[in-house]
Amino acid sequence: MKIRFVPIAAALTAACALTACGASPPGSGQASGPDRLTVWIMKDSVSDAYLQRFEKDFERQHEDTVLDIQVQEWDGIGEKITAALASKDSPDVIEVGNTQVAQYAQSGGVLDLSDKVGELRGGDWLPGLAEPGKIDGRQYGVPWYAANRVVIYNKDLFAKAGITSPPRTRDEWLRITEQLNRGTAQGIYLPGRNWYTLAGFIWEEGGELAEKDGDRWRGSLDSPEALRGMDFYRRLQALGKGPRDADEAKPPQADVFAKGDVAQIIAVPGGARIVEQANPALAGKLGFFPIPGTTAGRPGTTFTGGSDLIIPTASAHPDAAYQVVKSLTGEKWQRDLARTMSYVPNRTSLAGALEDDEGTAAMAAAAARGRATPNSPQWAAVEATNPIKEYMTAVLTGSDPRKAAKDASGAISRTLNS
Repeated sequence: MKIRFVPIAAALTAACALTACGASPPGSGQASGPDRLTVWIMKDSVSDAYLQRFEKDFERQHEDTVLDIQVQEWDGIGEKITAALASKDSPDVIEVGNTQVAQYAQSGGVLDLSDKVGELRGGDWLPGLAEPGKIDGRQYGVPWYAANRVVIYNKDLFAKAGITSPPRTRDEWLRITEQLNRGTAQGIYLPGRNWYTLAGFIWEEGGELAEKDGDRWRGSLDSPEALRGMDFYRRLQALGKGPRDADEAKPPQADVFAKGDVAQIIAVPGGARIVEQANPALAGKLGFFPIPGTTAGRPGTTFTGGSDLIIPTASAHPDAAYQVVKSLTGEKWQRDLARTMSYVPNRTSLAGALEDDEGTAAMAAAAARGRATPNSPQWAAVEATNPIKEYMTAVLTGSDPRKAAKDASGAISRTLNS
């Protein structure tokens, strides 16, 4: 078993700590033998058991290849990957966040895999994973797995309010949520700064967070469509007691939901396990449904998080690296990943792999209409200051929505064009 945890070692020199330090470059004079491929996987993305199964199966089918799977910490990974892509001794395959591909591809150190999209069945990829991996019409990131938000609800509170089925549209969702406000119960706990949820509402209305015009970006929270998305958020948020100046982490919304007097929260399905751990009395009493859209029978648009796989141009064994990517993103290991980790597979046609799990099935249904943040290398800088959060609080506390949206859009534009 060769999977090993590799922390970031600040005391080491950049030449070793910031590169794979494991692959043998061509012409190094070492004895010939199996190709040794270094694969970087992020900590807690997948289980050790999954990686062990994959490694054993891949090496059995590719006798000329030995995998060196190295588990990386998220903290500081951006700098480490950037340095590795600029080195001559990079890893061969790297897992990256789906919204990070543009940042790394900008360096020129990521292999263009556009000619492999057909073979990888790219026409079936989830858009929230595929679109961020495609820069200027070229595919650099290959979708690996996805996760997105759904509505987690308290079945007992729904029953007490006489609600027998989840809402199918946004308007119905508002009516049901208002109906759930009974006695001490609140219909929904929605913090004022849950901006990923707002993004989905904006996209559902046909709006954007930012749009590219030629070589320039423009924040577009002030468009009529985006303003409608914010107005829906305002109306829904008002049906609960969530703070207007905080996100879902302050306080942790799972802890609030675990008290038993909240009917709904918006979270990834795994949040239900945290709720049940905090209050075991809720075990078996939590249900799930996709965030409703404007049309019955079609889930609303949601933000899709997850990971893509990239191959550095400096890989000593790009053909073998591609075979690793092809295997990890192929049907066999996608189905295994869905069963093992309750992630959404990278293809819409594989959603059936999650049918036996109510939460992940709801997540998969919504993932088919998932989106990702604007595909700019500077988007991480937008999130660092996050004028969207300030905008949301301003609107929820009574500021003029158009003026607040225009101010936030200007801040987004300046950052993306810096």
